[in-house]
Amino acid sequence: MATIKVTRPKLTLLEKLYFPSIVKGMFVTFKHAIRSLRGKSIGGDSLNTSGLGVTMQYPEQKWDDHLPEHYRGVPALVTDEQDRERCVSCQLCEFICPPKAITIIPGEIESDDPWAKVEKRPKEFDIDMTRCIYCGMCEEVCPEQAIFLRQDYAMTGLTRGDMVNDKKRLYEIGGVRTGLVNKWNEVK
Repeated sequence: MATIKVTRPKLTLLEKLYFPSIVKGMFVTFKHAIRSLRGKSIGGDSLNTSGLGVTMQYPEQKWDDHLPEHYRGVPALVTDEQDRERCVSCQLCEFICPPKAITIIPGEIESDDPWAKVEKRPKEFDIDMTRCIYCGMCEEVCPEQAIFLRQDYAMTGLTRGDMVNDKKRLYEIGGVRTGLVNKWNEVK
């Protein structure tokens, strides 16, 4: 195998000194600082800021009106129009979760239940929000569209236990989602 020698380009005296690059960077920084002091910051008007820069005064002002459509926030479980659980405890979301924030304990549906066609539903479903990285992989892998990421970013708690959402809490924040649910589909 042949060895190829790569020659480095010769630097000029100004390129060898770091001073011109530092001056150029300081010029850009001062230009943005002066622009924000004049109240002409990019995005300042649309964010309804305090007037100095684009800093939003949280919690008085929130990003709710400015979130993009594809924003991924807090994961939640949903029910269908007839208040049935969409989750079938397949545990795909638990297995695909990179930080292992999801814990599912499957439970069986009784045979006398009118929806006994479906074999399982979650007995326990917990999401540890201190571990969740909001990647959206749980939503993508769910075959029943039972879990989705809401456009909600303000998930707070005073203790670590407050940050673990159980099944009841996940259904509260998730609500009802309309549309075809595969597990209740008669064709399937």
